[in-house]
Amino acid sequence: MGSPMEGPHTTGDPAGRLVVTLDLDGVTDKAGLMDRCARDLALPDWFGRNWDALADSLADPSVWPEGAADRGLVLVVRGWRAYAEARPDEWTVAEEVFAEATDRGPGLFVTLGPGGSSKEVADQPG
Repeated sequence: MGSPMEGPHTTGDPAGRLVVTLDLDGVTDKAGLMDRCARDLALPDWFGRNWDALADSLADPSVWPEGAADRGLVLVVRGWRAYAEARPDEWTVAEEVFAEATDRGPGLFVTLGPGGSSKEVADQPG
């Protein structure tokens, strides 16, 4: 059971979806990314802090912030450029996890906010 602790920062969305910002400012490694995901998405204590666990959590409305399962969830990823430059291989995996979660979860949309674009390396074989 989740306790009514201070939730993630939320803003409005024209479609009525819950908008949550994943702020990666200062993050330069996978551990930092997982910590921010756990914090900003208010993920449960059993969140495994690995790519599979992140993908599963993003695609599972039961662990989303309160209200998101009913309304849909928009995850805006901000401040990601330093991480993408520090660990380009990890960032490519993160982008794939976000894209796969968007495809799997009917109510989820992940968008990259301010931080630039790393699309020029997106088509390399994985």
